[in-house]
Amino acid sequence: MTTALAATPAPVAEPYPRRWAAAAVMMIAALMDLLDGTIVNVAIPSISRDLHASQSALQWLVSAYLLGFAAALIVSGHLGDRFGHKSLFLAGTAGFGLASLGCGLAQSPGQLIAARAVQGVMAAVLVPQVLGSFRTLFQGKERGAAFGMYGAVAGFASAIGLLLGGVLTDADLFGLGWRSVFLVNIPVAVATFVAGLFLVPSTRERSAGRPDVLGSLVLAGGLVAIVLPLVQGHSNGWPLWGWICLAAGVLAVAGLGVFEARRRGASTVPLLPAKAFRLPAFSVGVVVQLLFSIGMQGFFLVFAIWLQGSEGYTPLQAGLVTVAFSAGSFLTAPMADGLAVRFGRLVLGAGALAMAGGFGWVWAAVDHSSAAHTGAWPLVPGLVVAGAGLGFLVVPLVNVVLSAVPAELAGGASGIFSTAQQFGGALGAAVIGTVFFSRASHGLTDALASAMPWVTAGFVLCAGLCVALPRRAVAVHEG
Repeated sequence: MTTALAATPAPVAEPYPRRWAAAAVMMIAALMDLLDGTIVNVAIPSISRDLHASQSALQWLVSAYLLGFAAALIVSGHLGDRFGHKSLFLAGTAGFGLASLGCGLAQSPGQLIAARAVQGVMAAVLVPQVLGSFRTLFQGKERGAAFGMYGAVAGFASAIGLLLGGVLTDADLFGLGWRSVFLVNIPVAVATFVAGLFLVPSTRERSAGRPDVLGSLVLAGGLVAIVLPLVQGHSNGWPLWGWICLAAGVLAVAGLGVFEARRRGASTVPLLPAKAFRLPAFSVGVVVQLLFSIGMQGFFLVFAIWLQGSEGYTPLQAGLVTVAFSAGSFLTAPMADGLAVRFGRLVLGAGALAMAGGFGWVWAAVDHSSAAHTGAWPLVPGLVVAGAGLGFLVVPLVNVVLSAVPAELAGGASGIFSTAQQFGGALGAAVIGTVFFSRASHGLTDALASAMPWVTAGFVLCAGLCVALPRRAVAVHEG
């Protein structure tokens, strides 16, 4: 789920009369991004066969989208606050539709990866405007209901995306095959763009500062420089240039943070607010979010390839198996926030341990299947347990961490969390994907068994880090 909160708006005298219609239009547009987070996973093997994509290209299909999103998210939120949410919402919606068309028409892995990167950037332009508009259009209980609707749809989208990706790929409508996974966005983009012109009001934050566009370019370059050698390193024999590129990326991101911390009296809004990072609970929370996303995106990339390449599942069958994970999260997500208000970090720690245990089950079942072919269904209990852990870990994570962050930093802090989520996903596709593909010559089951310890260890580390988080979340009446 993507979360990017805008600055708290000034109270409005009269609520916009068509605010719920506007919210519905914006929510449907955001659904394109929410679906694209998972819809591509089960289509990856089909894309690989059709375009003759290399192993690193398959990793880039996931990483390019997430990197584009991570690189543009924070500055896009600030641009919307300053220049108006509606104009950026319409631009993001139109851009996402055009990028989806580019994906659907791609004739080579390079063209598809480039279009995926543009998709990610356009999603980053679109999504903050939805959440920023919600904060401006709604007050009190209505605001809570609007954000609750967003959260519910986001959770639903992760499950339906897996199924929809399998259905569209298997159906082979008009002979399009996997291309329909991207082309399905076009009528949605057209409809929501037209409806948005008439229903979405123009809103902005009067107190918003000037966005740091130059800093956002440095941040984008640094993030790409970190992921690039991790994806390409194995196929190129881990050359020296890769390590130099990785170090330069880390230094660029760290240098940006140091520069912004020392800058005084600037009118631009900092991308990496130093005051927030000085709070141990916030810094640890960002690392937990990062590790979670690494494990999640990395696992579902290699799991989809294993299901279809080793077990012979169709895209639809693969989608049905992975829905077991979403089913687990549906069981725990509704109660997670309430429990976090009472027990805080204990709930998150338990969720991380459940995810580690669930993926540990998957690891053990895969190890067993390497000796005796048993199919994917023995993995389902582990997927359900891991999904239940997700509900306890991720749903209340931002709320728990923001209990230690001053109110004036809450908007920027939650934007950082969303960036960590997307960047972590790109890292997961790079790191877990590299471990998987480095063993693929020994068989896909052996490759998955080699990747699973990395996934499991990441969630064990998450559980340990949760000890440093606040004791309780922010109650609803305090938010």
